[in-house]
Amino acid sequence: MTTYVVHCDGRDATTEELAAVAFGSPAHFTAMQVRGGLVRGLDLHLARLRTASLELFGRAVPDEEVRSQLRAALAASPADVSLRVLVHAPGDPLAAGPDEPAMLVRTASAGVPPTGPLALAAVAHERFQPAVKHVGEPAKRFFLRQAVAEGFDDAAFVDRDGRLSEGTIWNLAFWDGTAVVWPVAGILDGVMQGMVKRQLAKRGIPQRDAEVRADGLARWARGAVVLNSRAPAVAVHRIGDEVLPEAPDFVALLQRAHEAEPLVAP
Repeated sequence: MTTYVVHCDGRDATTEELAAVAFGSPAHFTAMQVRGGLVRGLDLHLARLRTASLELFGRAVPDEEVRSQLRAALAASPADVSLRVLVHAPGDPLAAGPDEPAMLVRTASAGVPPTGPLALAAVAHERFQPAVKHVGEPAKRFFLRQAVAEGFDDAAFVDRDGRLSEGTIWNLAFWDGTAVVWPVAGILDGVMQGMVKRQLAKRGIPQRDAEVRADGLARWARGAVVLNSRAPAVAVHRIGDEVLPEAPDFVALLQRAHEAEPLVAP
């Protein structure tokens, strides 16, 4: 039988520890794919947890403690899993001042991304503290359901200035024919995005940051993808009313960049 775990401090989490999260403890997380007990972009995951904890709680779990808890969870799990690290403040949620953060580590079945190409509804939405990967965020689920009800596969967010920012659980990337274009807006910089960016830079692939607007997108974009911890590139063929080419070469370029990122042990 396949075994997965939910750990706190390197052991099975108790009911009380799980209840602290379930009943209102503020929390953030990072999600990663583990293959053969190894992870890509571990440094980026650690940096995300550290930065978000300092912003939300005023303190962070030391990197080596995070790694120790990852090792304990992986030792009790299959070699290929999805892993989520959740950091929360189990104390009084209304108390002022720094909180002492605690961690939960959960393993589950390895994630399988959609095959694409996807059609994304363009919806007006800006997330609170977009640079933090918050737990919950019901707006993301709401807009996903709304998009599916309207015949789309998912949704892309448009800010008050008309700029595309990100998807419900995805970063966005575009191909203009010569360079990878990353949207400038209030977004969560994804770990997959960070891995792909640095591997493209190593290979001299042109990249640029730009404000990307849904209106008129088809006039210049030669391809579009979404990416997150489960996939380095899923083709997007439509955003709102704008129809885009599937660009398999662009998808393959980002997939190769991801594969070039080394697998490391926690």
